[in-house]
Amino acid sequence: MTTAHDPATGATVWLTGLPSAGKSTLARAVAQRLRVAGRRVEVLDGDEIRAFLSAGLGFGRADRDTNVQRIGFVAELLARNGVTAL
Repeated sequence: MTTAHDPATGATVWLTGLPSAGKSTLARAVAQRLRVAGRRVEVLDGDEIRAFLSAGLGFGRADRDTNVQRIGFVAELLARNGVTAL
């Protein structure tokens, strides 16, 4: 059994906000602190995800929903394997 303080326990932290609000900057700062504390962390940057995992998707409602589902799927896989996904 793992606990919230066990480095093998994964989690997902979903940051939302307006463009250029500092979400990626905040995520990178939090990731650095978690790494220092011995946690395994990945930052799933929205712009990077759009460029690679969701290339070709537009910004209509259906494409945005698909993009969120893809990011959620990756975050779940990471968390299930002991990684904190930001």
